[in-house]
Amino acid sequence: MKDIAFYYPGHVWYDIDRIKSMLLFFDGIGLLIPEYKLGEPERLDPILAGPLKEQNLLHYFVADEVIDASATKELAGAMEGVFQSGALEALLKEQTAFHSLSMSRLGYGGNREIAESLFERLKGLGLARDSEDGSSIPMHPMVRYLILVLLAQILRAPSARKGMELSPITDRARVMNSLSEILNLQSAPSAGHVVEFDLQTVAADLSAVPLDEVLDFRQQHLKEYRKYMRSLRLFAREISLLPLEAQDAAFADRQEELDEYAADLKRRSRSAWRKPATIGLGLAGAAWVVTGDPISALFAVGGIALSELGVVENQIDAYSYLISVGDAF
Repeated sequence: MKDIAFYYPGHVWYDIDRIKSMLLFFDGIGLLIPEYKLGEPERLDPILAGPLKEQNLLHYFVADEVIDASATKELAGAMEGVFQSGALEALLKEQTAFHSLSMSRLGYGGNREIAESLFERLKGLGLARDSEDGSSIPMHPMVRYLILVLLAQILRAPSARKGMELSPITDRARVMNSLSEILNLQSAPSAGHVVEFDLQTVAADLSAVPLDEVLDFRQQHLKEYRKYMRSLRLFAREISLLPLEAQDAAFADRQEELDEYAADLKRRSRSAWRKPATIGLGLAGAAWVVTGDPISALFAVGGIALSELGVVENQIDAYSYLISVGDAF
């Protein structure tokens, strides 16, 4: 199964350095993109997007197709839980510029009736306005982030059945915070606790490194980078299912192990490019047991059954990686 870095919240990346760095950990980059925006990444970034597409390392997930009736229903169900939680009330007092979300990413191509109902709910709260162009809907930026966070989780299960394991990844800390807030809404005894591993510098700035050199280095060291990336998710899942009183000790043990992995990656990076490690990778996530209670069932739509990945029956998880560039984290 291919492991694809499912980048969000945008359908085009903001920083070429980060995308190159993702290639060290994953089998390719995935973008959720409206049909009318197809080809835009290549136009905006012909230096990287074009070659990635040619080498089958850039994958488009067309929103009009992948957000089908089932995904739209799951999105609406997850948003209903958010509405009932009162988590959006703080946004009602804010005066902020709205950002556009394509109608296809709200599910209009999957089930128009459900998508329209969701839009009307947001509009009634003053968090969305009528479309101005017939293709997108202006809405509060944090609501937009929230929807894209949920879609990044919802689309994992159908993609896994097609041979692609989507690993949600963002370079926006505020988006990562949205995921943590969603997961923290759970109140059922079956719920796991959100575990966050802070950004750890693991790779060099690759902005000036030719793509073919990056891919050559990746071929030589993919096993080690993949081990670190997967360990972040595995450790978060393990710790989140432990009793609270056991989590601190387990976290310290796992962090020490991650530190050793990261030190090895930094040595490999310096050896190859004679540069200090400035690329950071972190993760936030939780896992929980599906018991049939309403809360557990609600959040099941925002995760993926681990049994589909050959892991554990009756467990699901939701998570996202955070990538950053800079010397200080």
